[in-house]
Amino acid sequence: MATEDKTQVSLRVPAAMLADFERIATALDRDRTWVMLRAFRVYLDGEGGHLLDEMKGIEELDAGQVVDFDEVMDKADAIIAAARNSRQAKVG
Repeated sequence: MATEDKTQVSLRVPAAMLADFERIATALDRDRTWVMLRAFRVYLDGEGGHLLDEMKGIEELDAGQVVDFDEVMDKADAIIAAARNSRQAKVG
């Protein structure tokens, strides 16, 4: 497995939060860094990921990478019509 590039960061957190990370790490028999990285990953998979997706969409809009809404709707209508026709042909 290829190793991932890593960068060391310094972070100030409330003492109570750090204590919670320590307790969780002890309960899981993991180190504190593992627990913190997992918390970062969960954030990036949820709320942070949504923000990144929105930023990417805005960048694409700014770059002119868009599809006309009417074209999308026409294609959707064609797919729906084809599905209905197929269903009707099977029913007879």
